[in-house]
Amino acid sequence: MPTKQRNQVRKGKHGGMQLVLTEDVANLGKQGDLVEVKPGYGRNYLVPNGLATVPTEHNLRLLERYKQRVQQARDAKIADLKNMAEQIQRLNVTIDANANEEGHLYGSVGAPEISKALKTHNLAIEPEMVRLEGPIKECALYAVKIHLGYEIDTEVKVLVVRQEEKKLWLVISGQGLVKIRWPVPTAHCPLPTDH
Repeated sequence: MPTKQRNQVRKGKHGGMQLVLTEDVANLGKQGDLVEVKPGYGRNYLVPNGLATVPTEHNLRLLERYKQRVQQARDAKIADLKNMAEQIQRLNVTIDANANEEGHLYGSVGAPEISKALKTHNLAIEPEMVRLEGPIKECALYAVKIHLGYEIDTEVKVLVVRQEEKKLWLVISGQGLVKIRWPVPTAHCPLPTDH
């Protein structure tokens, strides 16, 4: 009885193993590319996680069909992302932040706050998509870059304004509740007394 030959993985010209990528892998290649990787990386990571497969005739045929379906889905997603980029570019977002009289923020405004403000406009923007050079520490108008994926970038205008105190001060006299004042009294503008 003849013994069954197992599929030998083809070796590349540099001694690594050749695999066909079934998904896009960062810093390696796009789906459908024939790549050469070190044997351990292919055997222990790419093949078990379904990111690559051995380049047999059957796998290559299946991959071609799958690639066409994925390309159609990718084109639809890119069209949606371009539409979203246009929506974001037309949008002005206002963020309230704690600041002193000069406009210096007590904290800072970062990617999570900008993402949260965009989500209130029904835009699915994650904090990882927001590209800031550094945290925002002053009240002003900023143009913030948003990376949506598939090499689609856009900008959103973010206006950081000083948060007004949102507390109601009650002035109480001996006869009970007298007046409700808004905004909060400060040293420059004390509450008048009614007697």
